[in-house]
Amino acid sequence: MKLPSYTITQGKDRAPARSYLKSIGYTDSDLKKPIIGIANTWIGTMPCNFLLRELAVDVARGIREAGGTPMEFNTIAISDGITMGTEGMKTSLISREVIADSIELVTRGHMFDGLVALVACDKTIPGAVMALLRLNIPAVVLYGGTILPGRHKGRDITIQDVFEAVGANAAGRMSDAELLEIENAACPGAGACGGQYTANTMATVMEIIGLSPLGLNGIPQVDERKHSAAHQCGQVIMNAVEKEIRPRDIVTRAAIDNAIASVAASGGSTNAVLHLLAFAREAGVPLNIDDFQELSSRTPLLADLLPAGRYTAADVDKAGGIPVIAKRLHDGGFVDSSAMTITGQTLGDQMAAVTETPGQEVIRSLDNPIKKSGGLVILKGSLAPEGAVIKVTGLNRTSQTGPARVFDSEEAAMKAVLERQIRAGDVMVIRYEGPRGGPGMREMLGVTSAIVGEGLSETVALITDGRFSGATRGFMVGHVAPEAAVGGPISAVREGDLITIDVVARRVTLDIPIEELHSRLASFERPAPKYTSGVMAKYVALVGSAADGAVTFQPQL
Repeated sequence: MKLPSYTITQGKDRAPARSYLKSIGYTDSDLKKPIIGIANTWIGTMPCNFLLRELAVDVARGIREAGGTPMEFNTIAISDGITMGTEGMKTSLISREVIADSIELVTRGHMFDGLVALVACDKTIPGAVMALLRLNIPAVVLYGGTILPGRHKGRDITIQDVFEAVGANAAGRMSDAELLEIENAACPGAGACGGQYTANTMATVMEIIGLSPLGLNGIPQVDERKHSAAHQCGQVIMNAVEKEIRPRDIVTRAAIDNAIASVAASGGSTNAVLHLLAFAREAGVPLNIDDFQELSSRTPLLADLLPAGRYTAADVDKAGGIPVIAKRLHDGGFVDSSAMTITGQTLGDQMAAVTETPGQEVIRSLDNPIKKSGGLVILKGSLAPEGAVIKVTGLNRTSQTGPARVFDSEEAAMKAVLERQIRAGDVMVIRYEGPRGGPGMREMLGVTSAIVGEGLSETVALITDGRFSGATRGFMVGHVAPEAAVGGPISAVREGDLITIDVVARRVTLDIPIEELHSRLASFERPAPKYTSGVMAKYVALVGSAADGAVTFQPQL
């Protein structure tokens, strides 16, 4: 094999480089083998990525046994759950770009022959994939795994219950003592958030799109089987290097369509829209926000998972894992099973090995779907001409018209909810929280959960140019584009204006005369930037619309 790493490790003139590498234990024999980077997103600030150090040891062992030389390096991670509702949450989506840039830079600098990306919390998965698509060297993604559910009063609970308990407590529906009990019980150990929230949604996407071997991502992080899964990934990457299987060979339009179908079928997070648009951009594959609607409309909702369903991500593993979802999509003709995967097999080739647990109720049969169409709906209209996203999983209503309650920050909206200023029928509008306006397009899980906790989820709607956590449930519209900070129509909404959300018609409208809307927009003044230096200011200068994935600027050569 002609190895990129030989540029660094081979030849008399590379003696200084070899001298450095020998000082940390590498031998001449090691440096003649394919050098595989292990991009580890371990961090000691959250449970999501907490055991990835241990898994990296297993990956490295698999690489060595298969004839390669592993070199581990780290990148950053931000916990959405810990930063939620604070200024710190603005760093979350921005971290996706920094993760991608850092993995790209280390790999280009050290000229690795292949990569294994160890990922977990929400932005580490798409950040790693964006880097892999830029680099286009053989690469495998392994998700660290879900957290196990906690237990409270005889039922499984997750972090979603803690957020909703805050609202219930504020409304006087739950005591301080019970809130503390739920807080102490919800997260029993390492792993990413335990429903079909963003991390587990993207872990599902990784298997269906073909960048992760089928059957490995769904294993919980604390399960002993995860060690053998990590070891297997070390072997898979060596096969991919030998056969020159590259990410752009895998992430084709067919594979992206498959991934969208998996999000729809599993009731996955709205964040998948942003991330898959970003993947397509990096891979050079045409994709727009309207394509999500077409694919979601024809794909049934099959997985009965939190936040709207009954089961956790750990229950998917007990049912047979993500491969069961893949097989349902394969058997129903909802995916292109000829799509290639990192293993060298097609998606369809792997169906023979799928084992479903008899009698499981987590993933419905094709003849008994939860809904005939998937969980994602793309809305457009006078309030969101470029588009907006709503997750309809678990919704009991399809439309709402109500007076706008306008807030120019998440904090102001949260204060209003906790002080019980929101009434049945209101349509909350949270703006200046988009990619530029936030900056960073914060998730609104604190607000949406407080609405649920106060018992208003069936009567109150929310619209924002920010994002939602995968744990959000209710009549919540996010990713409104254009955003308020660039003069989108959401900037023109005034307190008391009527707003209509119609899921069936796929419309979200500001119900004022068009002349009045134009007049208001003509007087728009761009707000002063909230950050004038550093990474946040750089992001504001470079980021694009949520309708295009909120990716940072890439020059067209």
